[in-house]
Amino acid sequence: MKFLRVGDPGHEVEVASIDGVAGLEVRSVIAGGADPMTIEGMDLIRAVLADGGADIDLTAVRIGSPIARPGKVVCVGLNYRQHAAEAQMPIPEEPILFMKTPYTVQGPNDTVIIPPGSEKTDYEVELAVVIGRRAEYLASPSESRQHILGYAISDDVSERHFQLERGGQWDKGKNCDTFNPLGPWIATTDEIPDPQALDLRLSVNGEVRQDSSTADMIFDVDHLVWYVSQFMTLLPGDVINTGTPQGVGSGFTPGKFLSAGDVVEVEISGLGAQRHEFANFVRGGAQ
Repeated sequence: MKFLRVGDPGHEVEVASIDGVAGLEVRSVIAGGADPMTIEGMDLIRAVLADGGADIDLTAVRIGSPIARPGKVVCVGLNYRQHAAEAQMPIPEEPILFMKTPYTVQGPNDTVIIPPGSEKTDYEVELAVVIGRRAEYLASPSESRQHILGYAISDDVSERHFQLERGGQWDKGKNCDTFNPLGPWIATTDEIPDPQALDLRLSVNGEVRQDSSTADMIFDVDHLVWYVSQFMTLLPGDVINTGTPQGVGSGFTPGKFLSAGDVVEVEISGLGAQRHEFANFVRGGAQ
């Protein structure tokens, strides 16, 4: 099953779909106001959807982020072997973690804003893991699947000058508004039986820049959920961005960074696609 939020910004409604084309608005039909960001809530939605009635044309509405506002977005750096190689950095012995604020998250096709002073705005296709059951101090990676609601596409937009050349932690280059397009949907775990066998692709203005597979991950999804739970409690609706493969703009010589008007298209097998244009920041709007 696929879970989406559709409608104008700030007025989205939650929708369930089998095919990603027709959807059923679910809040009004879920008994007891169940939380759709829990595994139990999603099971209730699946039962409702099985009775039919999907009447929302998902091709004719704006698709927002499938999560209104994550409690937290935990990100993993240098988690693909070939990406570590292009960055000329050693394979990490443990996952490298950093955070993105909930306010970076936006719809998969919304405009991404290049911040003032940006010199090296970059892109990163990533598999996002969405948590559906509280996870704290899991005993082993084998427990992780019991806590995963599903998977989505994330573009972990980054400003490399802020991130790497302005001192301090990576967070400076990761947390500008709009820097985490998410969606178009969350695919529940039954749709993605093996998250380590997914193709990822990203193009800029039609030029393919990233083309890889989650099989190249250094630390797999189960390991990451277990690992993160050792340092912070994961709650339903939290997101883990699991890292990006080779081909980022900073991996080219000279670098291939983003400018206003550039269009980035992102896809992961089984998870749909994103298309977002980049624009310069102006007070009161984008240009």
